[in-house]
Amino acid sequence: MVDVGDKPATRRTARASARLRMAAATLELVRSGGGAKGDVLQVARLAGVMAAKRTDELIPLCHGLPLESVGVEFEFADEQSLVVTATARVTAKTGVEMEALTAVTTAALTVYDMCKAVDRGIVIGPVQLEEKSGGRSGHWRRAATGDNQAAGDKE
Repeated sequence: MVDVGDKPATRRTARASARLRMAAATLELVRSGGGAKGDVLQVARLAGVMAAKRTDELIPLCHGLPLESVGVEFEFADEQSLVVTATARVTAKTGVEMEALTAVTTAALTVYDMCKAVDRGIVIGPVQLEEKSGGRSGHWRRAATGDNQAAGDKE
């Protein structure tokens, strides 16, 4: 692990997103709250929050953080796309990007798991950090490139 002992604790926030593409009928099932296993979005939200809290158990050399909040939101981007966004906040000596990415990835995987019986062709991706703030490196936001390049602007 990286030694963060001499770093000051600062307020840190990270926001990540994942896109799922699926058949329109599958997305309508998700939107309606239907599904053989229950309300897909509520289960995926809970899974994302639970995963964020266990990130240090899943990612080697990742610091355990006392998370202050984790939120998972969903947006129906078009007739075949669901966008999952996770935001994690902490006051700590290291960033919270991995927690946001773990939350959004686990939520997306949960949607896949709950819908795979009706649509095995669901595609997850891209999964990406959208924004982070706090710490020595300050504020960073993904540039709006339109082509999913990993370009970022540091503010």
